[in-house]
Amino acid sequence: MFKTSLAVALATLLCSAQALAEPILIKFSHVVAEDTPKGKGALMFKRLAEERLAGKVQVEVYPDSTLFGDADELQALRDNKVQLLAPSLSKFEQYTTQLQVFDLPFLFDDLEAVKRFQKREKSRELLRSMASHGIYGLAYWNNGMKQLSATRALHTPADAAGLAFRIQPSEILEQQFARVGASSLRLPFAETRAALQAGRVQGAENTWSNLASQQLGALQPYVTETDHGVLSYMLVSNSGFWTSIPYQVRVQLEAIIDEVTLAVNSEAEALNARDRQRLTAAGSQLVSLSGEQRAAWRAAMQPLWQEYEGRIGSDVLRAAQTVNRR
Repeated sequence: MFKTSLAVALATLLCSAQALAEPILIKFSHVVAEDTPKGKGALMFKRLAEERLAGKVQVEVYPDSTLFGDADELQALRDNKVQLLAPSLSKFEQYTTQLQVFDLPFLFDDLEAVKRFQKREKSRELLRSMASHGIYGLAYWNNGMKQLSATRALHTPADAAGLAFRIQPSEILEQQFARVGASSLRLPFAETRAALQAGRVQGAENTWSNLASQQLGALQPYVTETDHGVLSYMLVSNSGFWTSIPYQVRVQLEAIIDEVTLAVNSEAEALNARDRQRLTAAGSQLVSLSGEQRAAWRAAMQPLWQEYEGRIGSDVLRAAQTVNRR
């Protein structure tokens, strides 16, 4: 009887030890190619995590919507079917209205202002604004400032009247274009080219790198350098999963994320500078706004700040406005 009990106890201990030895599996799913800043960031996270936490963490990266796509990735995260995502901030609208601050047009003067805001305590609080929905924010990954592209030159707000623009799923972006007499259509980025070819839209807003990657110059040859908004992603995990990771491992993973975030943001800035040149070299006609013209665009869209202040929070809006250096 004693021998049997001892054997059972040893077997139990062995199974427990094996269970403890199992590495923590982190599935990182995203919807872009591996050679983009986000794609490279996912691979860098995998490499560093598996090097520095060998045997403790295993990371699987699924690019190009191979595991989950735009439409279902956030629900998959909440169900813990995937543990890391980096969706654009506009996609969190149904979980928090505070992040709409990043969609407000002409709120930030430039990318440096955006980065200053993301270091502020109020912006760090926004990373946890979706905790009640099981979404745990870890970092901001910036893609860059947005420009306007269209089938005709856009010098003044009146030039946009009557055009339809492809947008991300965002109520503020819809209202942004309505303010200048244009309409908008919510579409996945991958469908933009087909929508332009079919005439469903005549314009878009995006970063230099995203405009270049889709080779849209022949379909919308004019790009107006507006820097009117920011396109950023939030690296997120499942709240229950992330907080269940042993403290020492979690601290190391978060340090790795800080390192990867710096690399991703630096890569995005370099890529945008390069692709701005690529677009003009490929024949896109760059429209540069005068100070007066830019002020007209800003004046047309700025009323949205006050309109959405109640939903976003006056404290969040004030914190964002103070980072500009006018």
